[in-house]
Amino acid sequence: MGRMPNHDVRNDGIGPYAVFYCEKCSREYRSKPNVVGTMAKDIGRDAIGGALRGIPLFGHALADNVAGEDPRYITHLTPQQVDEAWAQVKENFRECPTCLQVCCLNDWDNVSGFCKDDSPRTAEIAEAEGAQAAGVIKGFADVFGLGAAVKGATEAAQRAAASTAKCSKCGAIAAAGTKFCPECGGTMIQPAAAKCSKCGAETMGAKFCPNCGAPVAAAPTKCKNCGADLKGAKFCPECGTKAG
Repeated sequence: MGRMPNHDVRNDGIGPYAVFYCEKCSREYRSKPNVVGTMAKDIGRDAIGGALRGIPLFGHALADNVAGEDPRYITHLTPQQVDEAWAQVKENFRECPTCLQVCCLNDWDNVSGFCKDDSPRTAEIAEAEGAQAAGVIKGFADVFGLGAAVKGATEAAQRAAASTAKCSKCGAIAAAGTKFCPECGGTMIQPAAAKCSKCGAETMGAKFCPNCGAPVAAAPTKCKNCGADLKGAKFCPECGTKAG
């Protein structure tokens, strides 16, 4: 870890401590205050202060000067103390070699060694996080009896996705017919044009043909010969077998 992230110093009445922030999501990681040191200094202050304050005329001023700052109210740390505080929490941070931001593990792709925003696996990560979120939503929906509504919404989203173009480089989506990615300039993969088996019209992801009303059979997703993912192709990209 080459750089310390943004931080500040706080005190809840038991001594100062440092708070370090993720530069991506602002998540906080706190060091531990030196509670033992605060208590020891507190006891010393009371003992010294009590003895000195008994001296006529100058006792109170002398006691305040000798006892020093009360650690219960200090809101600053020396550079050495900040370094010690950073040593306590730095295992929770990584520095991205691309954007140079220091982020927490929640925003870090450990496989690629980049933050999630700059990872070459951005599309894969987004897909995995989307699947995880969908699973959580389905679980809540089943508990509250909303499974059918969520299923309908999911199917509608899948039909919409089937009618959009997807970037071959970063995974961004755009309207069908878009040739180049609006995010990175990569080549867009166009959606497979599903056609009605009865009249030949494009079905555009619908369950029934918008031209003649015939039911649309779901296109196979796996090759019947070798089991490879067809990715909407009419012929298997692995063995050349015709889909269907």
